[in-house]
Amino acid sequence: MSAPRIERTITYAVLTMFAIGAIYPVISILFLALHTKSDLVTGFAWPTDPKLDSFRAAWDQGSFATGFKSSFIVAAVVTVVSAVLALGTGYAFGTMRFRGDRPLFALFLLGIIFPYEATVIPLYYDFKDVGLLNTYWSLILPQIGQSVAFGTFWMRAFFRSTPRGLVEAARIDGASSFGVLVRVLLPQARPALLTLCALVFTYTWNEFLLALVLVSGAPDKQTAPLGLSFFAGATRAGDPTKVAAAAVLVMLPIVIVYLVLQRHFVRGMLAGAIKG
Repeated sequence: MSAPRIERTITYAVLTMFAIGAIYPVISILFLALHTKSDLVTGFAWPTDPKLDSFRAAWDQGSFATGFKSSFIVAAVVTVVSAVLALGTGYAFGTMRFRGDRPLFALFLLGIIFPYEATVIPLYYDFKDVGLLNTYWSLILPQIGQSVAFGTFWMRAFFRSTPRGLVEAARIDGASSFGVLVRVLLPQARPALLTLCALVFTYTWNEFLLALVLVSGAPDKQTAPLGLSFFAGATRAGDPTKVAAAAVLVMLPIVIVYLVLQRHFVRGMLAGAIKG
């Protein structure tokens, strides 16, 4: 066996091990949700007679209709606004040179480096003073700020990888900066932009700490992960199959988003890796 083939075999073996390690807990929770309380499941167990009763009970008892509504509102607004803003800032930093561009970009990077957990308590008092506590805005505004910082870094890397000749040719033809972005670069940026949307949606959907602190006093604004936490705390000892079903329900939108955008996700992850 040749050296490249041995190396490839070892790589596939390592990747397979990591994939199994990542998928095993998910499959285990799914199988547990397909059992009933009387099955007394411990560990990984294949459901011989799958039931959906736990999913129905968890949805009704956990009031996940309200949680899903709140999470979709917050995640959708944060994703769309962050993508639009990051597209503009990434385009500016990636294709233009202006006074103070490097210090300003470094300031954006602070949004990635600085731990957002340190801002939760100040945000609580700030939103309380302006009357935004226990509202959707108290979840949307901070997460837009976090996502734009990452989105700027992400889209800048893509725009810096695009051939300069495209931009220069468009400018020679009389296109404005906005025209270059919309007509020339945006079609090529679609995979990177959709990948950014998938990442921001996933991060926003899974956000727990902000929701716990900023909307705990408004049950109608609580998100799905926060509802899952409350439901698990009240139900775990009584019926773990319901908790597993609730976890699967909360995880399902993320899985759907990834499956829909899978092709673009892979292309977007590679965009900007090699400078053109």
